[in-house]
Amino acid sequence: MTPQVALVLAIVAIATLLLITERLRSDVVALLTLVALALTGLVSPQEAFAGFSRSAFITILSIFIITEALERTGVTRVIGDRLLRLAGGSEKRLLPVVMLAGAALSLFMNNIAAGAVLLPAIIGITRKTNIKPSKLLMPLAFATMLGGMATLLTTSNILVSNALRDASLEPFSLFDFAPVGIPIVVVGILYMTLAGQRLLPEHDPGGGARPTATPGQLAELYGLKQGLCQMYVQSGSSMAGLSLARGGWSDKLGLMVIGVSRGGRVTLSPSRDFEIIEGDVVLAGGQTDDVELSYYGLVRTDDPSWTGELSSDEIDLVEVILAPRSDFADKTLKELNFRDKFGLTVLSIWRRDVAIRDALGDIPLQLGDALLAQGPHEKIAILRREPNVIVLDEGEETPTLQPRKGPMAAVIVVVALALATLEIVPIAEAFFTAALALVLTGCLTMDEAYKSIEWRGLFLISGFIPLGIALDSTGAAALLGQGLVATLGRFGPVVLAGGLFVATAIALQVVGNVGSAVIFAPIAISAAQHIGSDPRAFAMAVALGTSMAFLIPTAHPVNVLMMGPGGYSVKDFVRVGWGMTLALLVVVIIALPIAWGV
Repeated sequence: MTPQVALVLAIVAIATLLLITERLRSDVVALLTLVALALTGLVSPQEAFAGFSRSAFITILSIFIITEALERTGVTRVIGDRLLRLAGGSEKRLLPVVMLAGAALSLFMNNIAAGAVLLPAIIGITRKTNIKPSKLLMPLAFATMLGGMATLLTTSNILVSNALRDASLEPFSLFDFAPVGIPIVVVGILYMTLAGQRLLPEHDPGGGARPTATPGQLAELYGLKQGLCQMYVQSGSSMAGLSLARGGWSDKLGLMVIGVSRGGRVTLSPSRDFEIIEGDVVLAGGQTDDVELSYYGLVRTDDPSWTGELSSDEIDLVEVILAPRSDFADKTLKELNFRDKFGLTVLSIWRRDVAIRDALGDIPLQLGDALLAQGPHEKIAILRREPNVIVLDEGEETPTLQPRKGPMAAVIVVVALALATLEIVPIAEAFFTAALALVLTGCLTMDEAYKSIEWRGLFLISGFIPLGIALDSTGAAALLGQGLVATLGRFGPVVLAGGLFVATAIALQVVGNVGSAVIFAPIAISAAQHIGSDPRAFAMAVALGTSMAFLIPTAHPVNVLMMGPGGYSVKDFVRVGWGMTLALLVVVIIALPIAWGV
């Protein structure tokens, strides 16, 4: 082991530790890794920033834009809705159809986006059929990952293909994954239909899962009625004569005003300009003590005019979850100015099987949180257009911004796929041209294209690409590859490829799909060359391993997206995911030698 090898392995170890502990954001860790490799001379200045100019960077950037255009023009929703209509109301038929829809969409768009597109539709179906969301949302998450294993258009697959190109080998084409990926999709859906379905949790209301129900049921299931404070505004109260904004009910009392009863008429979700007068009964979420109420001239009461309803013809209750990689994460409702910006009141935050109702404005939001919001229908319609959240309700779907452009968008993407599949044009050029064509034809604007790009993910990828270069150029990948060959090589190339698949799948749970792809791709290539096997076959094993995020929900953002609406715990994923992992391991061991001659 040379000093350079020791140094690059030390950087890998430190980066892994930072990712595990989450002391720093993953993209920051990637950029620190880039700087460390450059400053120590393990990569040249050109290699350090090579990730920003690689075809992988351009391809992934283009996929973000294409996905946004397909969603804005309604193409993806049409595909998903038509597939879901095939299922009717039968739970047994619904599960495979949901998985088929998720896998189909993830063949040509980002896995997370595929899950986000179908999530509201599936929630609507569960409410109409009384099927528990926990019976469908985990299968949806798994299906998007299965579909990603059958195509090149997944971030980690693109990175592994990029590693082949760096090693002066032929990279993967668009459908090189299909011979192994399609059997994986088929077996994955069969496993969930025949066995996994029985292992899925069936959470009852109040049984630990975040409920998804009609507005009337939501108030009861979230315990809002028990958590409501009804206050009579006495003569001389310091809160009388002030608007809700000036009164500062949240700051002074930690309460969220959700209604005002006046003269036998209840006004739900009053605006911030609504003025409180003496004799009003204020309905608010949260709890405070009688001493504080007395200080402001308020006294607890039970208003006979209020029947307990928190929704009306004009006012609705909706559930909202944070979108994957939402900018709202780690910010409080006060910092987001949520009520003023959207005209909605958050009544409760559901987090880790607990409904939080007090001091909501001061709680930093987390990915996986679900918010119960109250407000006018027109304000909810505005919230649906907010990319940082996903609204789970039974109202009308988010209006498609460019519905007439749907056929045009579909044609552009199909042509790009055809050009890339037939290898007439390289994938990066085909997809980048398609992204530009979507802008030029008005399917989305350039500003919308910029907003659609997940820059955090791109910086994560570009920061870790030099690590793969360093592992290869210093001989660290060769050393680790030789170690694997010495350990598993004597059992044959199939066992060695299977070992790489398992090792990558384990690393995925810790460092994510990008990290595991960058670390293990050069190791797999070196190991294959050491025993005289096809490096592309071993790289394929690694690429497939980077999608095996079935055991730990935090291993993939699409799992985190489903945790709140499905009310899942980590144990639920482990209980269902271990069988899926073993089943797919068998498929890989059988299909990889047949398709790639391992």
